[in-house]
Amino acid sequence: MAQKEKPVAWVVGGPKGLGVMVAKGLAEDGYRIVINYRQSRSAAQKLKTEIEKNGGEAIILQGDISNKEDIRRMVGKVREDLGRIDALVCTAGPFIFKKTPVIDFTDEHWRDMIDGNLSGVFYLVREVIPMMRRQGGGRIITFGYPEADKVFGWTGYGPYAAAKTGLAVLTQTLAREEAAHQITVNMILPGDIRDPYKEAPICEARGKEDQRTPVGRPGTGEDVARVVRFLVHPDSDFITGAMIPVTGGFINT
Repeated sequence: MAQKEKPVAWVVGGPKGLGVMVAKGLAEDGYRIVINYRQSRSAAQKLKTEIEKNGGEAIILQGDISNKEDIRRMVGKVREDLGRIDALVCTAGPFIFKKTPVIDFTDEHWRDMIDGNLSGVFYLVREVIPMMRRQGGGRIITFGYPEADKVFGWTGYGPYAAAKTGLAVLTQTLAREEAAHQITVNMILPGDIRDPYKEAPICEARGKEDQRTPVGRPGTGEDVARVVRFLVHPDSDFITGAMIPVTGGFINT
């Protein structure tokens, strides 16, 4: 396969968390990987080195996806260096683990939740979709949480839930609008996947017990990456607007 023909996958938020195994898996499938980071340059460089050690290709970019100017700059750099974006996988998204009533959120925390989980994806797709249209198609994958496709209140996590349920609607809207351009848009709903398993292969979770998850073992980054790899496959072009749980049966209570 000629260099210019190799597809490009941008794993947004790839240096840490669930994006790590996604980036490694897509690199194994022949994608050139784009990894952006806001502050974690050492983590991004480590992931790049690991991908290259296994025969893959990767570039790293500094930028904040909640910042419109950063996104324009990064997209321009990818266009200049790699010429295309075939898959946009939006794994990034801030989350505050401490339960907090809505009225106790500061303006800054509200903006972090909304911009990092919803507005940033809008800024990204606004820049990337025109490229995908010119290429003749592409894949966009967003990330939610269990049952984000249903409108339920989530006590203690209101701003995050508002952003992700909004993202679910945005995902399905884009799926309808871009279908004619051969661009599929789907959302993965990861379960309660925690460190150290976010960046781990499935084999490391085998035999481990997790009482929160009905299947009995912890979820891993590879569980999520397997679904991403399926959705970006050329023959997955009939799947769009889907909300796919990768939860081991876990639901928010």
